[in-house]
Amino acid sequence: MPRTTVGFTSAGIPLAGHLYIPGTRPSGPRPALVVGHPGTGVKEQTSGTYARRMAERGFVTLAFDAAYQGESGGLPRGLEDPAQRVEDFKAAVSYLTTLEEVDADRIGLLGICASGGYALAATGGDHRVRAVATVSTAEPARQFRLGADGTQDPAVFQALLDTAAEARGAAARGEDPGTMTMFAQTAEQARALGGRHGLEGFEYYCTPRGYHERSAKTLAWESIDRMAFHDAFSAVPLIGPRPMLQIIGERAVTAWMAVEAHQRATGPKELHWIKGASHVDLYDRKEYVDLAVDKLTDFCTTHLTTD
Repeated sequence: MPRTTVGFTSAGIPLAGHLYIPGTRPSGPRPALVVGHPGTGVKEQTSGTYARRMAERGFVTLAFDAAYQGESGGLPRGLEDPAQRVEDFKAAVSYLTTLEEVDADRIGLLGICASGGYALAATGGDHRVRAVATVSTAEPARQFRLGADGTQDPAVFQALLDTAAEARGAAARGEDPGTMTMFAQTAEQARALGGRHGLEGFEYYCTPRGYHERSAKTLAWESIDRMAFHDAFSAVPLIGPRPMLQIIGERAVTAWMAVEAHQRATGPKELHWIKGASHVDLYDRKEYVDLAVDKLTDFCTTHLTTD
């Protein structure tokens, strides 16, 4: 599936994207999907995989790098700004509406991991989005505050806030504020720190399995205090009556976040469980991605290609 490198702006920040257009000629403009990447990810990884696969099913798709990350602009590098991430989705929708290949009335969002939470928030506040789907939903602010499994000691996040405050002070004095390291140095350390979920993240991002040179291994410290007050799920009740699909691995320790979002939804909603899959399995394991793409195709065909 050929792809085209494209660019657009989000709140004045230049964003880099890959546009996938199906090769077959339609009778008119096509339905389209904006596809967002996980936290620390880039468009060449799992979001690009899903964008390509959904383009093969007949949808125009756009995978993009979030502001401050990948090939997109913005300083400081590695900043995870929840409000900006939501804005990035809206900017991507705006870009798609300018393309003659796209039916502006048939645009959906697909968010993977962290982008799942951001896609739900963006949909709640943007009526141009006709339907929203997520894979391995995660809400980054919740995950940092409460841990991937929701059981983290509150003291952990308080300590992160202390370090973030110190980093802001250092930057004000003209000193290097440093960055937050996101991954352990070895698989053994990753397992010791984060259990099986931590190990799977290491195996995807830090080994040839999913490694990409532009995928962030650190976060700017001010990302932490920006997450202290953010709640992507607060906009979920605004999504209805538009439909919402969440695809979750049966073994995902993060599934509690998808369940919470599902409970908040007011319109048509579905939690679709992939048997045997973990959170990270749905990034690239073909046997699970195939099942997710089949479900996404059914959902998008129903809600983006029919009146």
